[in-house]
Amino acid sequence: MAFSPFNWFWGLFSLDIGIDLGTANTLIYIRGKGIVINEPSWVAIEKRTRDPIAIGAQARAMVGRTPANVIAIRPLRDGVISEYEITQAMLEYFIGKAHQQSIVPLPKPRVVVGIPSGATEVEKRAVFDAAMAAGAREVYLIHEPSAAAIGAGLPVNDVQGVMIVDIGGGTTEVAAIAMGGVVVARSLRVAGDELDQDIINYIRNKYNLFIGERMAEKVKIAIGSAYPMKEELTIDVRGRNLVTGLPEAIEISSVEIREAISSSITVIIRTIKDAIDEAPPEIVADLIDNGICLAGGSSQLRSLAERLSADLKVRVWVAEDPMTCVARGCGIILENKDEYSNFLVGLDREPAQRTLS
Repeated sequence: MAFSPFNWFWGLFSLDIGIDLGTANTLIYIRGKGIVINEPSWVAIEKRTRDPIAIGAQARAMVGRTPANVIAIRPLRDGVISEYEITQAMLEYFIGKAHQQSIVPLPKPRVVVGIPSGATEVEKRAVFDAAMAAGAREVYLIHEPSAAAIGAGLPVNDVQGVMIVDIGGGTTEVAAIAMGGVVVARSLRVAGDELDQDIINYIRNKYNLFIGERMAEKVKIAIGSAYPMKEELTIDVRGRNLVTGLPEAIEISSVEIREAISSSITVIIRTIKDAIDEAPPEIVADLIDNGICLAGGSSQLRSLAERLSADLKVRVWVAEDPMTCVARGCGIILENKDEYSNFLVGLDREPAQRTLS
């Protein structure tokens, strides 16, 4: 994008924003301030008119409790937009909320948004258009694993290669990066949501107990693990008995939850192995020194790093504050535009947006 004196002038005052538009959570990073918003990607809408009633944490609290005329939905599935107008309304709300951080009126912001590396051109365009319609002056896209690697502090511009595995709510993103570019990338639509569904299915099939997504997520966070623990844990699970139709509570162990999610964990490991297999030998050799970095909210699953280390035969470690890596990476790009602008993604039939004016 050519230099524009107008854009440069407004850029001095603009409250530029980095957005991790996640399936489970949306995070907003403001240049110079850090992460100011971290809310669930939920919207409660009026069923007939589809007008938003509540957004973010307030909408999340309504899940499973709404009256007949209201539904609470997530407008993103598998990391991409499934409900365009509702996503636009959610973005507009979050961008407006971010602008409230300033006491004076500000021009429309420049926005950097993370997208899955496997997003199609149609999906990229949907994110771009939704952000523009929500009030952005300029929109730049970046693949989530690249943003996560930058946010995790990996030396992405060095000659020596690094690997990032970003496990979010809807997608698992794997990328080997060297010399300021992505060498190998894999995008898998198996992540935290799939683990929740595994838990729901396991409890329904074994105990005839139907539980909701919120309970499944609670169980996953409380006792979920990818590797046997020294002291196994238990938790009370509450739901509806499918035989009697009445409320019921059972105690379930971390051993059972590990069994429930094992197939999805295996799929994630297989995807990482495929990426390593495709990478050049020099990059693979670099992983012996640098290891593999985990990012994303679902990377916090107990013992996941240990399980991956055992299966992949390299050191695997979790980034500091892994849930915010993508948002922090988008923010770092805004603050160091010349150093990282080559990671920005262009749209078809348009020049790739390689520089921030």
